[in-house]
Amino acid sequence: MGFPTILTWLAFPVYVWQGLGVRRRTSRMLPAQGPVMHDLAGNEPAISLLVLGDSSAASVGIGNSENGLAAQLAVMIAQRTGSAVRWRAAGFNSATSGQIRDHVLPNLSADAWTHIVLAIGTNDTKNFHSAPRFKREFGGLLYALRAKWPEARVVWSPVLEFTRAPAMPSLLGKILEIRATAMNRMGERLCLERGAVPAPRLPITNPEAGFASDGFHASEAGYRAWAEHLVGPVLAD
Repeated sequence: MGFPTILTWLAFPVYVWQGLGVRRRTSRMLPAQGPVMHDLAGNEPAISLLVLGDSSAASVGIGNSENGLAAQLAVMIAQRTGSAVRWRAAGFNSATSGQIRDHVLPNLSADAWTHIVLAIGTNDTKNFHSAPRFKREFGGLLYALRAKWPEARVVWSPVLEFTRAPAMPSLLGKILEIRATAMNRMGERLCLERGAVPAPRLPITNPEAGFASDGFHASEAGYRAWAEHLVGPVLAD
């Protein structure tokens, strides 16, 4: 654990105080309505896409799942490749890496996914999980995915910039950003060690348009930008 991360523990009372304030001011948003799996027509062999993770994988922040991360990424994959695409969004509000590993992955059917996108790590960071805990839980999740789908291309989308989220007070955002940097460093190392691909961190250039009304989850435009950012790493050889 680096020195800046250690300093965040000294700021833990500020994290608690400002975090409770954000929670009081922010309404809890529900997952998007609509399909969580769908088939897009195209050439065979089809590409099978699983988007797995937290509320972002569930398209929390918008009204319809067809404008969410999984659906928009599937459309972009179909457009680029001409292939048929079968997609599923398996997203769960407030989920951490350990919860996905222990409670979600064992209950997913072993469908032949060719591409898996992981949107996970935000809640590990927000819940003040330590880097060693993240190593165990996220690292264990990667092992489990490789065991269940050994031929799939697994791409992890790192934790986004907390300082760019409109809901975050400045100091709270800086505290969480320090921890997100440590999580992303650990996550990238684990991906490279365990057969997954760490995508570059999504740049947030327009927070006003990219976030939903709660100032924390993505808007339709935000999910579109996220999908555009990931389609290259997902399809790269």
